[in-house]
Amino acid sequence: MKQKNFKQKQAFRFRRFARKNYAVFNSLHKVINTGVVAGCMLAFAATTGTSAQNRISVIRDSIPEQELEELIVAGSKAELTMNQTAKLVTIISRDDIARQPVESVSDLLKTVVGLDVRQRGPNGVLSGVAVRGGTFEQTAILLNGANLTNPQTGHYNLDLPINLSDIERIEIIQGPTSLLYGAGAFSGGINIVTKKNSDTGFSFEAKGGMHNLFEANAREAVKAGNSSHSLSSGYASSEGYIRNSDYQIINALWQSNFSLNDNAYLDFQWGINDKKYGANTFFSPTYPDQYDETRSLFAAVKASTGTKLKATPQLYWNRHFDHYQLIKNQPTGENFHRTDVLGFNLNVQYRWKAGITNFGGEIRNEGIISSNLGKDSLFNRKPYLLTDNRTNLSAFLEHSFVFEQFTLNLGLLANYNTAFTDDAGLYPSINAACWLTPNWKIFASWNNATRMPTFTDLYYKGRTHKGNSDVRPEKSVSLELGLKYVHPALSASANGFYMKGVNLIDWVKHHPDSLWESRNLTDLDKSGFETDFTLNIAKIFPKMSGARLRLGYMFMRQTKEASGLISNYVMDYLKHKFTAGLSHPVYKNLSADWQFRLQDRAGSYTKYENSQTAGAETPYKPFSILDVKFKWKIDKANLFLNINNLFDTHYFDLGNVPQPGIWITGGIQYKL
Repeated sequence: MKQKNFKQKQAFRFRRFARKNYAVFNSLHKVINTGVVAGCMLAFAATTGTSAQNRISVIRDSIPEQELEELIVAGSKAELTMNQTAKLVTIISRDDIARQPVESVSDLLKTVVGLDVRQRGPNGVLSGVAVRGGTFEQTAILLNGANLTNPQTGHYNLDLPINLSDIERIEIIQGPTSLLYGAGAFSGGINIVTKKNSDTGFSFEAKGGMHNLFEANAREAVKAGNSSHSLSSGYASSEGYIRNSDYQIINALWQSNFSLNDNAYLDFQWGINDKKYGANTFFSPTYPDQYDETRSLFAAVKASTGTKLKATPQLYWNRHFDHYQLIKNQPTGENFHRTDVLGFNLNVQYRWKAGITNFGGEIRNEGIISSNLGKDSLFNRKPYLLTDNRTNLSAFLEHSFVFEQFTLNLGLLANYNTAFTDDAGLYPSINAACWLTPNWKIFASWNNATRMPTFTDLYYKGRTHKGNSDVRPEKSVSLELGLKYVHPALSASANGFYMKGVNLIDWVKHHPDSLWESRNLTDLDKSGFETDFTLNIAKIFPKMSGARLRLGYMFMRQTKEASGLISNYVMDYLKHKFTAGLSHPVYKNLSADWQFRLQDRAGSYTKYENSQTAGAETPYKPFSILDVKFKWKIDKANLFLNINNLFDTHYFDLGNVPQPGIWITGGIQYKL
């Protein structure tokens, strides 16, 4: 954070943007001087003699150079910097991605202390991500502001058409944020922002390792006049770490950006994600030979124009195919699904003396044709005999008061869904933050949120699960209070939170041999706290370039009305989570990054052996995982070695789905 002078406005001379591809003048309440004298000014100086030039030089050099704060649209509808936002926002930067021993987006999210990533398949095969004790259905996933949350099931929320090399940053809002990310952001939201106008040229990465793992991806980016274009593709495969855990993943993403003028741009995106994988016990421990094939197609166009009055419309489409087999290569228990999401959102921002006002809304149509999910259709076509369709309409109004030390956001979301007309409602929010000193910030929030049931919640029929068409949308109200300290060498935060949920949806059963059935829990209370600590070691010891230590801890407690039912998701939450990350140089161009996490999960699962029930409910056991990455930089190339699960820990993210032991991979990254 830049040091603030609360008594008077300070003049700064602009030298360069802190993040060149999305930084802007943070001119609010500051006098900004550019570090480059315009050509017309130089011409004037030349005509008035040397003395004028000298005066200009003296004035220019007397103003300190400063990198301006980056612009980041996170935490509110208004365009605010990280210092101005009134919510706690976690950022995973491109530097974090490059240094960490990860293979996928889900691996990155595991390092965030408030997130619960329950992995079924490794390396991005299949994972669900929950925020602060929520379920994977309650987290909204966005790609460049387009909501790709899957209406069929949250299992497929991370079927994204991107490689790690495409990502500029990941913005994570912990806590209900329906106003910002829509009705799906019941417990939190994750927005993945891809690279746009930076990193022109060609880059390539290839790696191989245990279990016959092979991965390769390439990215080419060019600039042409007022436009920039990029194309990336990736391939990953492995024979798997246990029987029927093999996989093959293909990604491709094309992006084009056109700068129409200084205040307007137009973006186009198109992508595909294709997966084929053995799903050993993924959805039921009774069937170890499950198999799944999915394909996700994505397209979006986004524009922006204006300064004082700025309009940002976006049109997006996402189609997801799913061919699931209960027993591989057998038609029994086979399901086919195709979902289509077509959405249009608009954010209009107006800056005036009283602050920043944002208003707009979203129209989002969700449709499915399926062999298992939906209602009878008169126009059926095998295997798609069932169908359903609904439209969600939302409108929002938010006003942000932004002063030197204080930010206040007041917002209201109106939401209506054609499938749940009786549950239309208003969801207000208040977020406030105040800089007590140049380094200490206090923040607080009160938010209301809602979530629509998925098509799986409503309709699924199978040998082990049964949907319930009577389930209703979830609703909640939450409170949060926190304190944050920021310094170039040290940053830390601590916050407590409370949420009261109504009609929360869970899959439950009466006893171990019953079918799982979706139900609305009448009431649930959630409370906890989080702490985060980051030490920039390089600021203290300059010779340790890139050295950083980060620690995080979360504690949470949930209670619900006694029902005597076995919970599959809601009550299986992380009670304790501790994370630690250490990056440091080893020798010359050799560096290392260590990532450690300790997890203790509440709840239990029915233990199975040889596909048969093995007795009573088994509590989850705590476990710890240590990953490390060694990277050696050679000119334009990086050689690296990843060792995941260094101590070969045996653990479960989800009962009866064993996770990989030690997994060693190595490879090369090259940029031309």
